[in-house]
Amino acid sequence: MASAWSILRDARYALPRQVERLAPAPGVQAAARMVARLERRGLLGTVGYFNGGEEPAAQVAATDMAVCQALGGARGHCLAVKAPPLGFSPAHLHAIAQSAQAAGIAMVFDAHGPDHAQATLDAVEALLPGHPGTGCALPARWQRSMADAARFRDSGARLRLVKGEWADPQRDVDDVSGNFLVLAAALAGRAAPVAVATHDPALARAALELLLAAGTPCELEQLRGLPRRRTTAVARKLGVPVRVYVPFGPGWWPYAVDKALARPYLPIWALKDWVGRD
Repeated sequence: MASAWSILRDARYALPRQVERLAPAPGVQAAARMVARLERRGLLGTVGYFNGGEEPAAQVAATDMAVCQALGGARGHCLAVKAPPLGFSPAHLHAIAQSAQAAGIAMVFDAHGPDHAQATLDAVEALLPGHPGTGCALPARWQRSMADAARFRDSGARLRLVKGEWADPQRDVDDVSGNFLVLAAALAGRAAPVAVATHDPALARAALELLLAAGTPCELEQLRGLPRRRTTAVARKLGVPVRVYVPFGPGWWPYAVDKALARPYLPIWALKDWVGRD
């Protein structure tokens, strides 16, 4: 007979797929409408496609290109690309970069597990000569990120600083927030933009101030759905643009529900953000 614990565990891991069946995730046009609403509020958007597990790479590429067409003419926005579902195909990545460039939007690669990091950064470097402004994320929890920051510091790549979701297989850095600021300091003074992607108000302020003091173009990036009132207030006070990451696609709901179940403190976090307290 199954224990109560095993029943709860099985329900926890089954819930994301159940939610996906009951509430289909938004498609390309819905994501574009979300970005249009952000734009009317003076915010920038980054659109990221979360593919279904069985989609062929060509279908994922076609969706990314459709996003570019839907956002065409909306200057300042970004397309977030996940390279592993594309098989790191140079042909697919080049076609997407061409679509982004034609639409006047930037293309930034999302971070994945450390096993995909080298191939992702190599893809960015390969695209940069023909597609200036192509970029990537640098997870502060990885030991390798300082060397990766040095690799792209003086390039034209857009860089996004994140704490990081996947653990370093060797060992995470001892102080992730501290290393976030070390990376910000290492990138301070570059001419290409740096996005500070954190919902921690104190960390956002410290990183943005480092970049601003060195004259580096920077912005605050936030994930749609997470509390961002206090961090947005920090960016507004510093005169820094705010960008919101808009995820969509069949893989989004399972991912979002899974992360929410793993973060039982989210309601308290949202309440603190609403009342403006740490």
